[in-house]
Amino acid sequence: MSNAKKMAALAVEALEDKKANSVTILDIEKITTIADYFIIASGNNKNQVQAMTDEVLDKLGRAGFETKHVEGYNTANWILLDYGDIVIHIFDEENRLFYDLERIWRDGKTISKEELSE
Repeated sequence: MSNAKKMAALAVEALEDKKANSVTILDIEKITTIADYFIIASGNNKNQVQAMTDEVLDKLGRAGFETKHVEGYNTANWILLDYGDIVIHIFDEENRLFYDLERIWRDGKTISKEELSE
């Protein structure tokens, strides 16, 4: 399993631990050099969005993966966690609908969390 897949799997697990809504994993490796995977999730309010972020940072940190950049934590309407090979987008519901990353990145392949362990 590649580091990108391992990071993505841990991030999805962390998001699910905090009851994230609609976790989407996009394999964008073949369409961009930005990252291999985008993980998109949403929460119901600012506290949940921040708790999801904290859980991802903690779980990946304990596994030895350091974030390169965190953006949007204080406002918590769209928090971006850049790990290089993966980028995690954690939204509140309103901003997820507004920015609609799944539509913008529709050339990427939506995969299941089970595919990350292949």
